[in-house]
Amino acid sequence: MTPRLARTDETATLWRIRNLAIRHGCQSVYPAELITAWTPDALPEGYFEAVRANPFYVVDDPDYGVAATGFLDLTGGSVEAIFTLPVCNGKGYASAIMQTLMMEARQRGFSQLTLAATPNACGFYQRHGFSIVRESLYHSALAGAALPCVEMVREL
Repeated sequence: MTPRLARTDETATLWRIRNLAIRHGCQSVYPAELITAWTPDALPEGYFEAVRANPFYVVDDPDYGVAATGFLDLTGGSVEAIFTLPVCNGKGYASAIMQTLMMEARQRGFSQLTLAATPNACGFYQRHGFSIVRESLYHSALAGAALPCVEMVREL
């Protein structure tokens, strides 16, 4: 399994993976109505730009096609959108993307990475060397609410 750069024509698929992963993984963390608002089926305008403007990686599964996503936000030096199709959880796809993003960040001269994790994903990032900075609230325009999150950092 080797992560590859996403193509802009895959943007709707990437959005679908995001939504399915959030709906599955965050149900123990956030209320159902908040998750529904946070994961609309309609693709937001800015998501296409994120795929186009940043190193946005995917992993392909032999049975499901694109199965995991993640990108390095070049403006903020942050890890974003690491999501896996729920049916593909546990196959190491998100870890492969994380390793690729760290390598990409080093090659681009970043000395550290930041991210804002949902509480249920915090352990995944800790296993990849991220440390908790603080708990905070992330305002989601899609959800129309402030979501509890965990700000994290990793030195490269």
